[in-house]
Amino acid sequence: MEEIFKTLAGYVALAVEAAAVLLIAIGAIEALVHVLGKEFRQHPPGVRRSAWIRLAVWLVLGLEFELGADVIRTAISPTWSDIGQLGAIATIRTVLNYFLEKDVDKYSQARQPGEEPRITRAA
Repeated sequence: MEEIFKTLAGYVALAVEAAAVLLIAIGAIEALVHVLGKEFRQHPPGVRRSAWIRLAVWLVLGLEFELGADVIRTAISPTWSDIGQLGAIATIRTVLNYFLEKDVDKYSQARQPGEEPRITRAA
């Protein structure tokens, strides 16, 4: 019975990882279309920053799915090695998500309607 659950968890984790890849690919394509579409027509200010924010949002979502897949993989009878690897991966992905979300919030809130976000640099 345990082997059935391990096999099922493996398939579910694979499906969640595939969803993460799809989400990140969609974000990359959307950002590329956004940049290239605007670049070929004209060069409005903030096009790259806007594309970066779009991509960052998709990356955050993809990282969350990847973390979920890792948790699923180690949910059934994990070894201490599995738990250690999950802890390291979860820490790295959580730190990446934290800073990506922080940057997205910062640059998204800096915008006024119809205005591109501004970068402020600390002295």
